[in-house]
Amino acid sequence: MDEKDFVLVEKNKGIATITMNRPKSMNSLHPLLMEGLVKGFLDAEEDPEIKVIVLTGAGKAFSAGGDLPYIETITDPFEGRKYIVKGGSITSTIMSVKKPVIAMVNGVAAGAGFNLMLACDIVFSAKSARFAQSFAKVGLIPDCGGTYLLPRVVGLHKAKELMYTGKLIKSDEAFRLGLVNQVVEDEELKDATYKFAEELVNSAPLSLGFIKEILNQSGNMTLENVLELEADLQSLCLLTEDNKEGVKAFKEKRAPEFKGK
Repeated sequence: MDEKDFVLVEKNKGIATITMNRPKSMNSLHPLLMEGLVKGFLDAEEDPEIKVIVLTGAGKAFSAGGDLPYIETITDPFEGRKYIVKGGSITSTIMSVKKPVIAMVNGVAAGAGFNLMLACDIVFSAKSARFAQSFAKVGLIPDCGGTYLLPRVVGLHKAKELMYTGKLIKSDEAFRLGLVNQVVEDEELKDATYKFAEELVNSAPLSLGFIKEILNQSGNMTLENVLELEADLQSLCLLTEDNKEGVKAFKEKRAPEFKGK
């Protein structure tokens, strides 16, 4: 496979679909795939036509995480650190782009693949999908922001359990734990995900971007800091064309037509 094919990007009706495309290796994170993911997200963020980003995997897996054959070739800590930092940059990119990112989990999400899913804003899961923090099984620690993200979703003690044991959990338990927003039948996953994405395409993009920014920061801020940030961003929203259009549409009892201005 040519390196440019490790990540596929398709744009349609305001939605960019970014697909990890190494199905034979369960979309494990080769350095070229990681670089392609970061580029794909940054390109989608810069494209004014794109309002929502969907992340998924080709074949039967979302992502099995680290590329073990590649990891076996690492011979010194500097090379290893470079690889791990590159993986972490995907998480920070997903969380910093000013557009909603939906994970469409079509199969197993393990290790770093699990944590890239956690970095997304919304998660749709196929019923057959399975999830595992599998790092300790191969003598590693969680990376790609997992030690930051997982406790914030499931709590400290449950995060420790999942990371200590590396046990595989089913989609229904992932839903119960709040790891995924919706679980649907496998054959309905694509339709359900894109139906939701289309709803977001029709929402006010500046509002969604600001909401994402506040929520992703709020866990590390005091109430006073949050109130200040809300005041700063809301004062900007009040002067936008989208706010005026939203108010007008509400009064006229019609759907608003937001333009991101």
